[in-house]
Amino acid sequence: MIKTIDLNFCGQSNTIGAFLYESPEGPILLETGPYSTFDTLCAGIREYGYEPKDIKHVFLTHIHLDHAGAAWAFAKMGAKIYTHPFGKQHLADPARLLESARRIYGDKMDSLWGEMNPIPRQMIMRVKDAEMVRLGETTVRSWHTPGHARHHVAWQINRELIAGDVAGVKILNGPVMPPCPPPDIDLEDWSYSIRRMKALDLNRLHLTHFGSLVNTHSHLEELEKTLNEWAEWMRPFAEDQTPKDKVIPLFEEHVASQLRKAGLSDEEIKRYDKANPAWMSVYGLTRFWSKKLKLT
Repeated sequence: MIKTIDLNFCGQSNTIGAFLYESPEGPILLETGPYSTFDTLCAGIREYGYEPKDIKHVFLTHIHLDHAGAAWAFAKMGAKIYTHPFGKQHLADPARLLESARRIYGDKMDSLWGEMNPIPRQMIMRVKDAEMVRLGETTVRSWHTPGHARHHVAWQINRELIAGDVAGVKILNGPVMPPCPPPDIDLEDWSYSIRRMKALDLNRLHLTHFGSLVNTHSHLEELEKTLNEWAEWMRPFAEDQTPKDKVIPLFEEHVASQLRKAGLSDEEIKRYDKANPAWMSVYGLTRFWSKKLKLT
């Protein structure tokens, strides 16, 4: 079984996770989280009886900093890094990725994410759709799953799927919410990826935000329903080109209201906001509609 390591992001549990699979050939890491939580990740690896240098294979669902920010540190210790073909360039040269993130997070950039250094190209393995990566007796299968990001991959080991962000955010007993940051949100692609995941014979779904669940079909159906509802809520603001600083507080309250109706406390709502800030979805969904409706 795949095991979850809680990275305790910003001192908050159940927000960002990484995953460890103990194969006959040694431990396999899926997701690294940001470098700001690297020490916590290393401690989690040691709790399972391994040293970080024992990790020789790291699989990333996508290159966003909360999923891949610490990958370079494992590559420095000799690990191969597996990613979507579109992700290789940004891992080898993260300058544009970091510049884009710094425009969003400003002076919080370093405290949130830590550093991200280039990975030597020979350490980055580009994986095709439906490709099976064979590591001795273990097979890790790649499913390209765009929608949240065009370079998103879900990784399957046996009947378990590391689903990154394309399967949404669900914390403890809360509802599933779709993370919709810019620039790659695409509802048609996301719907395709949901259908693809539902067609797999799975007994467990692993979410980077956060943890594992077994009711995969109902979870994915709830995700798609909320994704479509959020998109329709955002559409008129995109059509009117309403300034985002006016939309953000309205959408933050809309999301908070949904979470309150689901029975979440103020503290639990804050945890959701750490994992999936509502303001990011304003940027992502308005960009989606602007492109789709050719408003820009």
